Amino acid sequence: MSDLMTLYVPLDSTALAMGADEVVLAIMTEAAARHLDVEVIRNGSWGMSWLEPLVEVVTDKGRMAYGNVTPEEVPGLFDAGFLTGGEHALGQGLTAEIEYLKSQDRLTFARCGLIEALSLEDYSAHGGFKGLEKTLKMSPQAIVDQVTASGLRGRGGAAFPTGIKWNTVLGAEADQKYICCNADEGDSGTFADRILMEGDPYCLIEGMIIAGLAVGATEGYIYLRSEYPLCRDILHEALIEARDAGWLGADIRGSGKAFDIEVRMGAGSYVCGEETAMLNSLEGKRGMVRAKPPLPALEGLFGQPTVVNNVLSLASVPIIMDQGADFYKNYGMGRSRGTIAFQLAGNIARGGLVEKAFGLPLREMIDGYGGGTHSGRPIKAVQVGGPLGAYLAESDLDLPLDYEAFSAAGAVLGHGGIVVFDDTVDMAAQAKFAFDFCVKESCGKCTPCRIGSVRGAELIEKIQAGQAVDDNLALVKDLCDVMDSGSLCAMGGMTPIPVLSAMDKWPADFRKDGVEK
Repeated sequence: MSDLMTLYVPLDSTALAMGADEVVLAIMTEAAARHLDVEVIRNGSWGMSWLEPLVEVVTDKGRMAYGNVTPEEVPGLFDAGFLTGGEHALGQGLTAEIEYLKSQDRLTFARCGLIEALSLEDYSAHGGFKGLEKTLKMSPQAIVDQVTASGLRGRGGAAFPTGIKWNTVLGAEADQKYICCNADEGDSGTFADRILMEGDPYCLIEGMIIAGLAVGATEGYIYLRSEYPLCRDILHEALIEARDAGWLGADIRGSGKAFDIEVRMGAGSYVCGEETAMLNSLEGKRGMVRAKPPLPALEGLFGQPTVVNNVLSLASVPIIMDQGADFYKNYGMGRSRGTIAFQLAGNIARGGLVEKAFGLPLREMIDGYGGGTHSGRPIKAVQVGGPLGAYLAESDLDLPLDYEAFSAAGAVLGHGGIVVFDDTVDMAAQAKFAFDFCVKESCGKCTPCRIGSVRGAELIEKIQAGQAVDDNLALVKDLCDVMDSGSLCAMGGMTPIPVLSAMDKWPADFRKDGVEK
């Protein structure tokens, strides 16, 4: 072992919120006091949020992990010989052997936690740009065909086949086309986009370049959530590095092909997660949903053909182009191919990110990876797919995590967010929250969403107060039918999903006496 000892401490938002910078300062201070030569590399997060700040030490055996490190614990870690993998109460063993990580199918997130986030050399040394290098030698149609054959579907809400969208833009005649990355990650309990952008930004950049080469686009935009200032700073630095290295610009690595990317910040609108509202916002207009047709693939940003994909859709493309469509397609089940990043949040013992092939039962995700509830109490409800997703009961937890199974159960996978509630939750209050959320986040363009959400919240309040419960429950169902069939976009159209699932599965919560009728 050399005299210089290397440690990894994440720079991701969760780690920083838990004191990672203070831990780094404590390590450097303690090392200096002991006359030890130490370097600290700032990697991304492995997704084990419950262990942050996670400190890894490079040893002869591999990287040894120590979890929930605080500045106060640092002197004790040095005393225990942690720089050579010494035993300590915070020790987690070899990072690669931690079961939470070892049992995942890490394709899109293969480098997150492993590499220095902003190092182009580290990225390239771990498979980065291999997919792009192969793409530069292919025709646009061949690129699109490979993405289509992989079975990749949008990792946002609609799960639309990525290859079909790209093929439409490829076939459109226009002097200018665009790639727009929707990084407005606004669903409750979701943070996968953030972890990817903070921990492996070049993966997203590579995916966007490949998309541009596939459809003939030369300009790309990342529409970034305003609540992600660290992502903004990391992406800006990554774009500068990629541009200086020739991966972006007028002549990508001497290929004669052009593509460049710009980051644009959102302004806190949930509706701008919807593609047409996002495009309006990018154009400097109010973020309101557009009527379809025309589709963005034909008339998108500034009226030009536009690919709109979210972060994880685009970040999945490099490995598809590197390893081939069949490699990616061999993960998953049915029409749900590849992997998806599930995010465990809410009342959960081990919150974090888990990348798995489609098909794992929801129960195994929550109990096996999440360790059950944080409170130790029984699970009452689980909401999957963000604030517009259905509430699932304990009896639903054997559902396989794939698009078709969830759709058949009246639920959605969405962006893979999983929020857990124990048996103390009031489901009438959760139903009201769904309406209240829609009240605050509606763009206001269509009446069913703008007014229906207000009336819905009022009706739930009356039900909670015990006023004409049966009549008001019937009115809520009628109102949900109007919102479902009459709203312009998914904001109003999907708000009924959590409301009706709560009413259907926990009817006693909607009666003051707690008695089902």
